Amino acid sequence: MYVVTGEEMHQIDRYTMNEIGLKEEVLMESAGQAFCRQLIPKLSKEDKVVVLIGKGNNGGDGFVIGRILKEAGCNVDVWVIPPEEKICSTALAHKRIYEHSGYQWTSYQELYLKKAVDEKLRAYSVIIDALLGTGLSGEPKAPYSELIGKINEVKGRVISVDIPSGTSSKEGERSENSVKADETFSFQAPKLSGFLYPLAANYGKMSVLDIGIPKKAFEEQRIKRKLITEEDVQRTLAKRMPDAHKGSIGKALVIGGSLQMTGAPVLTTEACLRSGAGLTTLAVPNNIHFIVSQKTTEATFLPLGCENGEVKTSNFSQEIGLNDYDAIAIGPGLGRTQTYSLFSSFNDYKGPLVIDADGLYHLSNELGKWKEDRKGGPTIITPHPGEMARLIGTSISEVQKCPFQLSKDFAEVYQMYVVLKGPYTIITSPNGDQWINTTGNASLAKGGSGDVLTGIILAFLLQHRNVTAALTNAVYIHGKTADVLVETHDIISVTATDVVERLPMVLRSLRYPRNDYIPPLSSK
Repeated sequence: MYVVTGEEMHQIDRYTMNEIGLKEEVLMESAGQAFCRQLIPKLSKEDKVVVLIGKGNNGGDGFVIGRILKEAGCNVDVWVIPPEEKICSTALAHKRIYEHSGYQWTSYQELYLKKAVDEKLRAYSVIIDALLGTGLSGEPKAPYSELIGKINEVKGRVISVDIPSGTSSKEGERSENSVKADETFSFQAPKLSGFLYPLAANYGKMSVLDIGIPKKAFEEQRIKRKLITEEDVQRTLAKRMPDAHKGSIGKALVIGGSLQMTGAPVLTTEACLRSGAGLTTLAVPNNIHFIVSQKTTEATFLPLGCENGEVKTSNFSQEIGLNDYDAIAIGPGLGRTQTYSLFSSFNDYKGPLVIDADGLYHLSNELGKWKEDRKGGPTIITPHPGEMARLIGTSISEVQKCPFQLSKDFAEVYQMYVVLKGPYTIITSPNGDQWINTTGNASLAKGGSGDVLTGIILAFLLQHRNVTAALTNAVYIHGKTADVLVETHDIISVTATDVVERLPMVLRSLRYPRNDYIPPLSSK
């Protein structure tokens, strides 16, 4: 499923109309029909509904919605907010269809003059926001600005058509006066701001409705953002062959740990093992070797020289036979008092390299060396907004405001895969393709969660056919595990260890969606 800005959606609509041949009136009718199919089963006989209609295409959708609800026998009123003469184009065509169907509407201007808006608005249990849509530029003006404030004060359930009125559809913009919807029914593709806080909070629960726009319209516009879906994960999840052995599954290396952070590399290692790595080696400073070896049983260990509780400053390629490992992760608990030349250490390493946590700190100190891309395999970085801000030399708030563009710019310049963690984690490939994850919850806002994700990514890189499938599946499953946990745990009580322990169940549920299916013990 694609994710678009309002302008991109307008281009897709134009292509659909001009090149494919679907008329705008037909698309608007399809949108209204899809909206009502979603809404009507949720309405009760006691519900009193109002459709608030603006002058543009969003208002045209509102006329279709109002007509269908009336045809279905719902208790619904239709308010037209602008002066009647302001309604034009396709919205005007559907206004006439509404009227020719024998239905009337109420003028907001007349209600306003009678000072009846507040009282009447409070009487509705469902308020349908079809005011402004994605064509808005800047902040809403009167009378919409005042009406939005009134909508946000009432107790009725607010459902927005395509996008909450007043909310920008793209990143980098603030929306000070927006409808705070309980639900938003978006048409054909979710809008980008639905994955950007604080704007995402305006959407409430988002549903995406198919209105019949062909996939070719998106492909022709070269939309490069998609949602990760459970179907995608199930289809691409790595399979274990009956004749597999530990060497054929892949050898992983985790480099990290320090006297102050013994748990981080253990969490990464345990997650890596739980996620299917055949052999996992943990390289830590020798002064914590005994500590971490008591915490993880299945890994092998590579003690390294130590100074001030951290791995002694070194070139890892000279101390470790890096190419003996099929994938490497560096950073969890590594510390920051020593200096490491990651580029010279890993430039010639042939496998995938995952850089996380303190590894990103050391990367930021020599980022210029990475601009031409390392000679070896793919590089994957997994920053949270603070780490990303340090890498690109900006503020955390700027990263949170424009995460898609900043991730894309960084991935293309440094030819790295960027996994920018957040409420909606964004994966960006070196060619600028992006995937958005919708699993996970605030229980992951706790130390160690990122270390677990690094371990899952590391293991999946060993088993999946391509890097993007490994990354999207790892991020999705990490978040889904947290979603499963909050069904039995309080959201503040979930730990990173809980996530590791619950991984096997979540993986199995994705591999075998039917609960009554038991996988065969052999291929016979």
